[in-house]
Amino acid sequence: MRNNVKTNDHQNTISLLLILLFITPFTEKSLAYASSITGRISRRPDPLRKFRHYDGDYDISSKHYWASTAFTGIHGYAVAGIWLLCGLGLVLFIVIKSIKRSPSTIMDHSSSSNLIVLLLLLVITSFAIVASGLTIAENQKTLKKAQKLEETIRDAGNEASNSIGRVKAAMLRMQALLQPYNSDICNQLNLTTHRLRKTSLSIQSFIRNNLKTWDQAIQTLYVMNLVVVSVDLVLLVAGLVLLRFQFRPGINVLIFTCWILTTLGWILTGVDFLFHTFIGDTCLVLKNYEIDPQTNSLGNMLPCPKSTDSVQTLEKIIDNIHAFINEINWKIREVIESNEQYEGIPVVEVCDPFSTSINDSFSLQSCAENSIPIGDLPRVLSIFVCYEANNTSGNCQEEGRFLPESMYTVSLAYSQSMQDFINIYPDLSSLMKCTSIKEAFSEIVTRQCRPIELSTRGLWASMLALSVVMVVLVLLWIYRTNQGNGLCLCW
Repeated sequence: MRNNVKTNDHQNTISLLLILLFITPFTEKSLAYASSITGRISRRPDPLRKFRHYDGDYDISSKHYWASTAFTGIHGYAVAGIWLLCGLGLVLFIVIKSIKRSPSTIMDHSSSSNLIVLLLLLVITSFAIVASGLTIAENQKTLKKAQKLEETIRDAGNEASNSIGRVKAAMLRMQALLQPYNSDICNQLNLTTHRLRKTSLSIQSFIRNNLKTWDQAIQTLYVMNLVVVSVDLVLLVAGLVLLRFQFRPGINVLIFTCWILTTLGWILTGVDFLFHTFIGDTCLVLKNYEIDPQTNSLGNMLPCPKSTDSVQTLEKIIDNIHAFINEINWKIREVIESNEQYEGIPVVEVCDPFSTSINDSFSLQSCAENSIPIGDLPRVLSIFVCYEANNTSGNCQEEGRFLPESMYTVSLAYSQSMQDFINIYPDLSSLMKCTSIKEAFSEIVTRQCRPIELSTRGLWASMLALSVVMVVLVLLWIYRTNQGNGLCLCW
């Protein structure tokens, strides 16, 4: 019986620990997100493919995806280019006119025309100030929501990394316990621990590099929007002052600077729309992943095993632990029932936390009240141990202490290892099912996607409105400088 207990103990434990080799399918591939959203992006023109359709999936590692997404902001870039060319043409016209103009040329306009232009300048300037304020507010709101999204992803990565750390620490303890008794298992544990370490480093590298890039991108966009709009505000106030004093050189500088800022504003309008489009693509990908992760290409890019593989692996783990605990319980029951001296002693069973379906939530409370954790098995076996120091008179067999002390030491190591595995099972299950990542996706979809889409759309719309107003305002300033009082676009 003792040999059978030891053999079963070794066989089941070896089988259980061998399965650990299959629960680390994580690799060092990037945590880039990808998904098939052909209906949204496949028809976008790709400038890198001679403006043919992109015909691809959401893939932030693809230059063609970024080129086609950037092209969605063409309205901003195109107007910026046209506006800049018009500015160059205006400068050329002014230079030619300054060379050929007669010193006595004075343009005359009626007072009513002057009044209308003055009122329009005041009204359009007011609109520009309001649009600038809205743009600054939306810019700040977008930054906060983008940082919140970044924090959600970072927390998910940190949680996965921490889970791997707990699993790795438990496996190191198991390795230390089993080292004197089974070097093969320890070597396998060492290999699995090394794989877990590589996975943890991969996740940390993703957090450090990719999220750093994301943070730099949103900070750069935020600063660019803030600087352009803030300078616009300063120039708008300066324009009101110059309008009061009719300082011609200052007005000319104002027009030139506003022209440049308006060009930058239109470029940012395109960039803001690009960012809005990217956020929309990302949210759509996450929504599709929640609905059907198996057919979604994002699922192929995540460091998670397939759903069927996860279930099969968990079933193998559960079957081995379940068989091991059943064998122990059967042996305990057999020993107590076959020895009259143990008559009246209640049969104590080892807790089987996997007695229910793996689809149920992990809970030790599902065990019977009179059961014990497998880690407490040595306490139960202690009544059968024949300690060498106390066996001088050879009374162990008479007292029913048939378990040698050396065998008890081995069972202590194996039972503690099994308990360590049971303790880390929730972390293993979480890692295999990518629970932290999926929960992060769900959090983003349900609570963050809609707000950040609205804020990015608001940022784009307010920047578009400001750019349009600035075009009108600059044209009014040009017209104003060519009205009466001898003012003209010259120094």
